Amino acid sequence: MSAARDYGLDDDYEWPRPPAGGWTADDLDKLPNLPPHTELIDGSLVFVSPQTNFHSRVIRLLDNALLAQVPDELDVIREMTVKLDGRNRPEPDVLVFRAGADTGPGQTWYSPEDVMIAVEVVSRDSQERDREVKPRKYAAGGIPHYWRVEENEGLPVVYVYELDPMTKSYVPMGIFHDRLKVTVPFPVDIDLTAVGRRR
Repeated sequence: MSAARDYGLDDDYEWPRPPAGGWTADDLDKLPNLPPHTELIDGSLVFVSPQTNFHSRVIRLLDNALLAQVPDELDVIREMTVKLDGRNRPEPDVLVFRAGADTGPGQTWYSPEDVMIAVEVVSRDSQERDREVKPRKYAAGGIPHYWRVEENEGLPVVYVYELDPMTKSYVPMGIFHDRLKVTVPFPVDIDLTAVGRRR
């Protein structure tokens, strides 16, 4: 039995084979039949597991709350890639970016210099990437703020980091349970216990 058949694909399906040196950030828009939310990390394609209910609800909460509070010169979007360099194009769960960086409906990525906050909601299969790999890459790309969201008994806990421009690394600024309240890069106040509420 072939691996393709194990995943409901016919025997003629060919898995993408990387070129020598790995894929590039521009390849991500050209490769056919990639699953949704495929990322590029160090020239390798990363396929993500299906989202959990918690993951989806946290993204919705943060997307809606940030959109309601963001200043006019910034905007919020979910699940869009950031082209960090030629071999890295991760897809944060939520992005806060400069509104002027929106180039239209066909846009597929943002530049790191346009991103103010990158948010990752940690899943079982993304723990190492979200806790170690992506923060290093976002910091090296100059993204000023990184938020990592973990689950604790069904509620989100938000770990907030700010970029130290001298070391190009993130400094922890706080761990937020129940309520996320920060003043930078703009005032934010989010009731984290509302993660399961519809309104």
